[in-house]
Amino acid sequence: MKLSTFVKSTFMTTALLASSLTFAANIEVNANSNDIAISGYDTVSYFTKGMPTKGSNDFTAAYNGAIYQFSSASNRDLFKADPSKYAPQYGGFCAMGVALNQKLDTDPTAWHIRGDKLYLNYNKTVQKKWNTDIPGYIETAQVNWIDIKGLTEEQIEIVYD
Repeated sequence: MKLSTFVKSTFMTTALLASSLTFAANIEVNANSNDIAISGYDTVSYFTKGMPTKGSNDFTAAYNGAIYQFSSASNRDLFKADPSKYAPQYGGFCAMGVALNQKLDTDPTAWHIRGDKLYLNYNKTVQKKWNTDIPGYIETAQVNWIDIKGLTEEQIEIVYD
């Protein structure tokens, strides 16, 4: 094992342990200060309506430490029956960002469904870049997510800068 790989692995293990002790909310999910995921958009609507729809405080469900809002009781119930089917990939962080070892916020209107999975992007400009090689970026993001999902943005900067 290379020394740099060993150092990164040691730091990541220490960071994961420290983060599990210091954070109440799940840092693997992109949520606001009120623990609302996807800026309050209904994650099921991407699949059922083919477009993002704003959710409501009237229809909510908790998953992975975040609160998801829905536009209807039926969408909430679909989510509750199989949350991993509807929750965005990479905890709702920007998929392109994850491919670049970053946890970035997202614009819920910059989205893509591929292989029955929802991917969100930082904005529509980033989404255009994402669209140039979706399979390649997904492959890279899948590998990167394993390493960064339990890290804060600050910890990621230390490990990957």
